[in-house]
Amino acid sequence: MTDRLPRLKPSPIPAIHPVPDYLADDRLRAVYDDTKAVLQVPWMGVVTMAFAHYRSFYDALWSGLRPLAESAAFAAACADLRRSAEAGAARLQPGALSGRLAEIGYAPRELDEIRDLLEVFSHGNMPYLMIATAARLLLEGHALSEDRAVAPAAHRHGPAPAGRLVLMEPHHAAAPTRALFEDVKGRLGLPFVNTDYRALARWPSYFALAWQDLTPVLATPAYRDVVQSVHEAAVTNALSLPNPGRLAPADLAAAAGRDAPLAEILQVVRLFQWLLPGLAVNVACLRRQLDGGR
Repeated sequence: MTDRLPRLKPSPIPAIHPVPDYLADDRLRAVYDDTKAVLQVPWMGVVTMAFAHYRSFYDALWSGLRPLAESAAFAAACADLRRSAEAGAARLQPGALSGRLAEIGYAPRELDEIRDLLEVFSHGNMPYLMIATAARLLLEGHALSEDRAVAPAAHRHGPAPAGRLVLMEPHHAAAPTRALFEDVKGRLGLPFVNTDYRALARWPSYFALAWQDLTPVLATPAYRDVVQSVHEAAVTNALSLPNPGRLAPADLAAAAGRDAPLAEILQVVRLFQWLLPGLAVNVACLRRQLDGGR
């Protein structure tokens, strides 16, 4: 069924207007806190902050997806996506970096901190991809499952609760890191730098080396095939999962229409549904770099 939702990068790239936590009003901040708690992530993704610019749309989307996001089936689908990304990273064979980082002074404790952060994103990008995929399916008129039955997740599936992410923003960074961010945007074809990369750039020498080793992989047909496989897995899962919140295309489109022209919101949704499979694969490759190819 994935031929019904081909991977699609909007052209031109739409403007996005993420609403960060610190600018959210009390009601929206409560929604953000609930989103993070249910998804078991320590950060509000740019994807959902951009969706939340359209308040009626995000209210309808999250309230409809929330009963599913708490379920064992959703956790299993996210785990399936992660396995797809990490199996693809294994096929791409990014270079091992642990030894090279140790040579320039990285202690085992620092490498473990980077691994812990990569674990946060390896887990958290998957529910965000599922949200974007469900939103795109619905806005393009695809009905989700008629199955309403779900069982709650029996145990915590996310990493241990972490504190607030420390992000290296461009205005914090020295010139080499700002140039690296420009390279990231150029190679990925995006007007912004994802949270993952800004968090990893907290260790500038690590991130420069990791990105340098990853960039040749990004240009290969094998990489495009792996990203496509993650996209297809997301679509397959989104269409097969139960729909306890009874989300329907007409209802979500009506909610979106109260905020802005439907075409505008659809392009924003398409942008994130396009970029997140690649981000998931990139994070899987960065993990593999530190695991020495295991």
